Amino acid sequence: MTDPFAPTLDPAWLWTEAGCDTVRQSSRETRLAVSNGFLGVRGVPALNRGGGRVAPGRTYVAGLFDTASAQGSVSAFAPGPDWLRVRLATAAGLLAHDPEAVSEHSMTLDMRRGLVSSHCHSVEARGLRLSLRSLRLVSLSQRQIGLQGLRLRVEDGESDLTLEADFEGLDLVLIPESLERDLGVWRTRRSVKRLAIASTASVLIDGQTLAGEVLGPFHRRWTWKASPGQQIDFERIVAFVRTDAADLDVDVVKAAPLILARAVRRGFAGLIADHAAAWAERWTSSDVQIDGDPAAQQALRFALHHLNGAADPEDEHVSIGARALTGDDYLGHTFWDTEIFLLPFYTFTWPSAARALLMYRFHTLDGARAKAAAMGWRGALYAWESADTGAETTPEQWVGPDREVLHILTGEQEQHISADVAYAVWQYWRVTDDEAFLRGAGAEILLETARFWASRATLEPDCLHHIQRVIGPDEYHEGVDDNAYTNLMARWNIRRALEVAALYSGRWPAEWTALSSQLGLTPAEMTDWRRVADSMATGDDAATGLIAQFKGFLDLEDIELAAYAGRSVPMDVVLGRDRTARSQVIKQADVVALLALLPDEFTRKATGANFAYYEARCGHGSSLSRALHGLVAARLGQADKALSYLRQSSAIDLGDTHVAIAGGIHTAAQGGVWMITVLGLAGLSLRDDGLSLEPRLPATWLGLTFPVQWRGRRIKIRIEPGACRLEATLESGAAMVLWVYGRPYDLSLGPPVIVELVPLASGPRQAA
Repeated sequence: MTDPFAPTLDPAWLWTEAGCDTVRQSSRETRLAVSNGFLGVRGVPALNRGGGRVAPGRTYVAGLFDTASAQGSVSAFAPGPDWLRVRLATAAGLLAHDPEAVSEHSMTLDMRRGLVSSHCHSVEARGLRLSLRSLRLVSLSQRQIGLQGLRLRVEDGESDLTLEADFEGLDLVLIPESLERDLGVWRTRRSVKRLAIASTASVLIDGQTLAGEVLGPFHRRWTWKASPGQQIDFERIVAFVRTDAADLDVDVVKAAPLILARAVRRGFAGLIADHAAAWAERWTSSDVQIDGDPAAQQALRFALHHLNGAADPEDEHVSIGARALTGDDYLGHTFWDTEIFLLPFYTFTWPSAARALLMYRFHTLDGARAKAAAMGWRGALYAWESADTGAETTPEQWVGPDREVLHILTGEQEQHISADVAYAVWQYWRVTDDEAFLRGAGAEILLETARFWASRATLEPDCLHHIQRVIGPDEYHEGVDDNAYTNLMARWNIRRALEVAALYSGRWPAEWTALSSQLGLTPAEMTDWRRVADSMATGDDAATGLIAQFKGFLDLEDIELAAYAGRSVPMDVVLGRDRTARSQVIKQADVVALLALLPDEFTRKATGANFAYYEARCGHGSSLSRALHGLVAARLGQADKALSYLRQSSAIDLGDTHVAIAGGIHTAAQGGVWMITVLGLAGLSLRDDGLSLEPRLPATWLGLTFPVQWRGRRIKIRIEPGACRLEATLESGAAMVLWVYGRPYDLSLGPPVIVELVPLASGPRQAA
């Protein structure tokens, strides 16, 4: 069997952090985090943490939310105990108290195998010289299992050695119900959730099991005489079980040990092999290969590693937070990030994960209905920040850069979230043709969000419907009227709901009668929806040919952002909140987001003009912004600019210019790296009768290869710009049509279809 400590040889699959940098330690822990959609652990050093230089480890369990107090707080992640702590000592004290005390220390994220390893060439004390390798993972094949392994080799010297393993933070956040030798049960303070952990640990010396001493719950110690040539293996397996109030039939005291027992029977090496096989399958379904640009290749692999580790297709009651399971920022809450920046990747490469994420929105639909009703509207208004129940969890206040206490209005005013959810539902339906999902969940989401928008828009004397006092994606401007993104996405939402109603009633009339009756939906109401959509204010400015981001935006102070190039803080900090709100400086893609999501709504000329105008005024104060700019730039044929945005999006987490990622991976930005590459530079888009490609690769790229799925089919695409060649292979599924630069090609099982790339002179297909 393959040595589990043997690293992947290809450096394109590795991200290594060498030495010790206390200033950037928290950022390194974020980059080296591993997760599987249910469990996540940060990349803290496992051996002999101490001295105040390394924070305690964090274990995140998806769906484990709690509130700190009965009033005045919102639901937030409740981290579990740190199960990775190990100490190694001689009679003289701890060896290698922190990474600074060892030579050539490094930690490596092995993206191919989904694990983190560490390596120390030597750990010396009183003549004893050791080498150490370690690994940790949370299993992708058995998501409730975590593994930790250490391998010590005695290179020289003799001494008594002690290895001590325990858990840290047994009563830090969660309340212990019972703590036994290898089993612990905790509960949250107010959310009626329970967590059980069962664990086993062992030490082998040259293959022989060494008896240990039990010091307390999850706490063991082994002592032996070290001698040259000795190999010491420490192995720890943990099993997690989380239950909610509805899980009355789950006995966590029994469930966790049963899961652990199955894992122990499989064995440490077998569990690693299963995990690696699961990752291999994910890479087969999602890997993007770039020839000629090693930096971009590594950026894609890093992004895909964290995207593949963020989702759990087996749990449709949790979603992916803004930092997934890698950090504390945003309290584990889910935003529009998931639907707009993550769902495209999952929908095209992992439909079962996409479905589970959308089912989370279906299960929280009642919470969205309750929010809309509480604010005086009909239908479903999703929470801007959502945890496990669908209730609004946006904090009411925050402390600004000048220490002023500020009110947070996004939970009340950033309402485009309902259209964002509907957008993801529709895209999933178009890609997968998943009738069961549409009939059981998707149609209801589309209809209830459309109902919200129809009640939200107000008919005014100009005979147009207006949506007032909202916040668009550009959060520098609050309480605005007719935000273009909100209005046009609302119009799109309503029209897709009408389309699905026609489809549903025509294809499944009996079910439609039942659903429309359940929702109280009448033909008269849907006629009113159509009137609202057809008369929605769009922001078109006849004088300039631009789309006004909101009413009055084009009259605001126009500030030249180039004068502030090189700044290290966002523009609202540079200018102050008040001046920023009175200016055309925007936080992130807003109108540009419309161009990215609804490309067929705009002519190429309008797209180019609006992109140029708003790009020059965007301060990119959000990690989400560059992804949509890169996508639009690619579609406009500006491949080098798109590549620049790709690199900038990746550098948010991979760059080391400033400490900005202690709170976790910017998962949406990493989703944006995939979007720029596949939807932008490769030009992948949807048609009713197949997939379409309009490649515009950077001149430095020699080739691009990626897989996609469409309606039960698996397709592999290979683009070679130097050879003016596109190769498409249908790997499974029924024959289909693939469109390349507007021309159809029949694709069936067997030899690939080879297309000579002769781009259209007018560029990508656009609406007239």
